[in-house]
Amino acid sequence: MMQWILRAFFLLFALVVSIQVFPPTVSPPDFRFLAVAALVAGVGLGLEAMARHVEAHILAGTLLGLCAGAAVGAFLWKLIPEGEISGVSPVILRPAVLLVALYFGAALGARKAETISWESLRSGSPRPAADSPSKILDTSVIIDGRIADVCETGFLDGILLVPQFVLNELQYIADSSDPLKRNRGRKGLDILQRIQKGVHVKVVITAADFPDVREVDLKLIELAKQTSSKILTNDFNLNKVAQLRGVEVLNINELANSLKPVVLPGESMKVFIIKEGKEPNQGVGYLDDGTMVVVDNAKRLIGKTVDIIVTSVLQTTAGKMFFGRFEAPLTAQTDETERLRRNG
Repeated sequence: MMQWILRAFFLLFALVVSIQVFPPTVSPPDFRFLAVAALVAGVGLGLEAMARHVEAHILAGTLLGLCAGAAVGAFLWKLIPEGEISGVSPVILRPAVLLVALYFGAALGARKAETISWESLRSGSPRPAADSPSKILDTSVIIDGRIADVCETGFLDGILLVPQFVLNELQYIADSSDPLKRNRGRKGLDILQRIQKGVHVKVVITAADFPDVREVDLKLIELAKQTSSKILTNDFNLNKVAQLRGVEVLNINELANSLKPVVLPGESMKVFIIKEGKEPNQGVGYLDDGTMVVVDNAKRLIGKTVDIIVTSVLQTTAGKMFFGRFEAPLTAQTDETERLRRNG
């Protein structure tokens, strides 16, 4: 409501100023004040709409640049003589110089605001943000939870941006009537609070939004473009779309796959057999990182940890899968042969 009241006052102010500059007359008809009022109102409302999509520090930098440009323009205004310069009247030259100074001041202020953070200004040691680009967290990577472990190890530092629309989505999931979704949403909020308490990263909640964009994934991409940030996710589709749009993505699943142990055929490993496999006499186990291991001759060893020989490694879209075989010790093989001979 207050926003509409302020807009009404602004429109009234534009109309009053226009009437003062171009008083309306009926004979001869002069209604230039209407055109001037409409122009001023359009420019003001347009600037308001643009400001909604601009970060606060960039807006502040632009305003500071405008002030600096106005000061420089006023100084140059006084330096321009009253007479014509190369046939150009000072009536035209002075406003032109002032507009150029304002433009360069605003452009330079906005550009510098993108590369200098509030923290660097407060500390007195400005550091370009490009040295440590921020990362934007999406909903999936927060709910997944592994990002908190990565942050606590110190492998990830700097600024983590959490958009308000991502928080809104987390809250919506946490308030769901579905118990599974509700637990996932609450887990995500707990993970975010855990990250905030960490010492290696700084979590910043940004109110930047894009009302014209409906999908959260596309909003994340637009925000990453605007802030020159990377997106942290484990969403396969968002990963592909962001890369197509020229946005750098850090995928937690790809990180986890790259950290899985490298095992070559012929090497041995220990694995806990959980269940039987699809093929006869096969057992299936999993490593600590979740990698699936299919073991021949291990059906009767369910519930036991055994030493196996890796026979092959299969790389899939979901990660690696190991195939191996269990070779019983020689004494066990002799006992089994003796038992079969007696029974036969």
